[in-house]
Parts: sequence; C-alpha cells; structure tokens
Amino acid sequence: MDVQEFINGLEILNTSYPSPHTILGVANDSREVKEGYAFVAVKGYTSDGHNFIKDAIRNGASLIIGEESSHSLSVPYIQVKNSRKALGILACNFYQTNQSTKKFIGVTGTNGKTTTTYIIHYLLKECGISSSLIGTIENVINGEASQSTNTTPDSLELHRMIASSHDDVIVMEVSSHGLSQDRLEGIEFDIGVFTNLEQEHLDYHGSMEEYFNTKFQLFEKLKDYGVAVINVESSWGEKVEEQLIHSNKKVITVGLSTSSTIQLVKTEDCLPSDVYIREDFERSKFHFTMPGIHNLINATLSYGVARSIGLNKQQIYEGLQSFTGVNGRFEIYATSNGATVVIDYAHTAEAFFHCLTTAKQCGAKKITHIFGFRGDRDQKKRPEMLSVSSELSHHIILTLDDLNSVPQDEMTAYLKEQQQNIQSASTDVIPDRTLAIKKAMESASKEDWVFITGKGHERYKQTFSLSTNSDRETVEYVLAIKEKGVQK
Repeated sequence: MDVQEFINGLEILNTSYPSPHTILGVANDSREVKEGYAFVAVKGYTSDGHNFIKDAIRNGASLIIGEESSHSLSVPYIQVKNSRKALGILACNFYQTNQSTKKFIGVTGTNGKTTTTYIIHYLLKECGISSSLIGTIENVINGEASQSTNTTPDSLELHRMIASSHDDVIVMEVSSHGLSQDRLEGIEFDIGVFTNLEQEHLDYHGSMEEYFNTKFQLFEKLKDYGVAVINVESSWGEKVEEQLIHSNKKVITVGLSTSSTIQLVKTEDCLPSDVYIREDFERSKFHFTMPGIHNLINATLSYGVARSIGLNKQQIYEGLQSFTGVNGRFEIYATSNGATVVIDYAHTAEAFFHCLTTAKQCGAKKITHIFGFRGDRDQKKRPEMLSVSSELSHHIILTLDDLNSVPQDEMTAYLKEQQQNIQSASTDVIPDRTLAIKKAMESASKEDWVFITGKGHERYKQTFSLSTNSDRETVEYVLAIKEKGVQK
C-alpha cells in the first residue's frame, strides 16, 4: 500500500525523515513484524510497545509510529498524540474497511450484550442473511468459529477480521473498554443497540456518568442514516434516547410503556414464554425459550433490529421461537429428582435480581445461589450483589471466581468476612468452586433451583478438586454421577 494512503487521517505531531514508499503490513506486536511492515508502539497496561521498537526494526519494520519524541532510529518515525487511535486509523486504511458495503450492528450495555448479539445473528441466519459475530464467547467469521480473547478485539485484529469476512452483516458486542481504548476507530455503525447500564467497571471508569458517556460513544459512531434501538426500562436508556432526539438518527425504543416504539405488552415469566408485543398499534405474539423479563427484553431489542433491517415479521417470530439459547447465559439443566440447575454469567446486582426473581416466578421452593468475586475488579458493586442475593436466595454458597493477582487465602478470608454480614439467608463458604457446585446439586430436592453465576461460558483459571474446567463441565459431571447412582 502507498504510504500516503496508509497514513491518511493521522494526527501527526512530528516526523523524523521521509517515510518508505510502500507498506506491506501493520503490527502492534513486534513479534509479528515482517519485512516492510509498519510497527505501531502502543502503551499498554502491563507493557509499553515503545520498549520493543528495536525488536520490530530487527524483524524488518520500515516505519515506526509512536507517541514518544523522535527516537534515534535507522528507519522513519512518526510521532502521534494517541497510538491506540492511530492504530485504528492505520488498520482501517490498510484493510480498507471504510469502503465496506457490509452492515454493522453494535450492541452495548452492562448486561445482555452476548444474548442480544446471538439472537440477532441467529435471526439473520434464519432469514437467509449471512452475518459475522464478534463478542465475548467466540468470533464467527464466514461460518467458522474461533475463541475470543476480548469482548471487543483490538482495532488491528478487528479490522483484519472485518476484511476477511464475506458475510453481509457484522454483529458485534461493543464494550466500554473497547470504546475508551479506541478499538472501534474507523468503524461506523448502521444500527446501535443499548441494553442497559448497571454499576460495573467503576474501578476503570470512576463514575456511572463517565461509564455512561463511554457507552454513548457507540451512538456517536452511527452513520448519518443510522438507527438506535434502545431499552428504555431505565433512566440510562431514557438518557440515551434524550441525547439522540435532536440528531438525525432514527430512534426505536423498547420497553413496557405504551410510549415505547415496540411495547412488551404481556409475558409469561416462566419458561416457555409467550411474548406479546405492540408495534404500530398492532399486537403480535411469539414464543421464546429463555425465561425472565431481562431475556424477553433482549429478544424484543433483537426484534427491533431485525425490523430495522427490513426482515419479515413472520420470519422474525419463527426465528425467535426456534432460538435455543446461549452457552452460559441462563443455561438450564434438569436433574433426575426434579431440581433445576442454572449457569449464568450474571456478575452485577441487577443481573442477580433478574435471575433469582425468574426462579421465584417459576415456582422455586428453595433457591441456592453460588457465586464469588473476581480479584482486582470493582469492589464497590459487591455489597449490593450480596444484598440482592441474600434477599432473594434461601441459601448462599460463597466460592472462588477468578483470583487474578489476589492470593487465594486473602480472597477466602474476605468471603468469610462477608459471610458474617449476611443475615437473611443461610450461608456457607466453600472456596473450591467445583465442590461448592457438587454440594448444592446433591442437596437440591424437587422444585429447588441452584444458580451458579459469574463464570458462565468461561473456563476456570484455577485448579479445583474435580477434574473439570468450567461450570458446565462440573454440572454435567455431577449429573452423570447422580445418574449412575440412580441406575445402581
């Protein structure tokens, strides 16, 4: 690629001497640099790309872009104000994704992003429209799935994935970290979806207002004719709508109020759910397998997206009815003695509320809730999580989630300390997550519900007593043991 075309749009502060005529590739990892590549030095949270500039040159880099003052280098150097943003611009230019004719759908919010993107992806497929899926669980490009490392990949990887996609639509989860770190630089969206906003990541964003402002950046990336589909069942959703009123964007609201563009009129809270919606004064009904008002709102948001694309109502209804769910999102297992076990990614107080309330609405006689707290993560949300769980559960088992850099003994002591503060529900502390799940499942009787939250689809980062690597594997392992016991 011609170098002038490659650096088009960069906010250049300084250059050392003339750049090469052509660029053969771009990388932000010095180990991936090849002859004729441009290397972008990005300051990360655990390492600084500027420390690897000489490695990149040894590997063949012919151009370096970074934030620091000009280095004494053997190749041209371009100084920019923001390397992360520059990386997105350069990736967009190199892969020419700004010339793509694909439709881009971005879904943001604290909870519900994964479920909503999966429903949208499924509806498109059922209606004969090919789509790529980029998100927390996996990335699906041209029908091939690969494990994801971040909810929103870095800008270089994201543009590379988009360029490799032959699909008609790109459906992606848009995280607040992805927005604040300019990972979506160079991408304009046809449709933006707002699911909700709850207390989360305040260790990173500082305040709910800043968290909201970061999320709202998605809607600032809408194309001129873009559409916003918003869950207005919260003040934050109403704020998104309010801030978009004076724009040229089309706004579709989803909620329980008659003032919503698409009104969720009536639902049966337990599974299977019959959902009634009203749109343009016309009332319709569809069947949905994932229980809980939160999942029904996710389904209705997906319906709004599908209608915005121009899909036929009947096709959408049929797609929603045949959608079977998402790995680690209200994933239900029935035991041989009539108990119900649910695995869910819930890791906020609001998510706890929806999960546990749904169990009560489904007639749970006793609710046992297994969860923990992630090390090095927002501690401000923990008291409310404990409060909601103790209010809605009969029994709580506090266990380990990802420790990250926190020592196990320290986290175990913290859990025991919190146990003393729980008054309205009986509580155990079982640090071994697999043994906590095993005990809860073995103790559950007919019509009891066991909720395992926090990890969802994710694999364990610690080694536990049972030879399992995820909550799903642990549940299936215990079920298999119980089944063998019944057969004996």
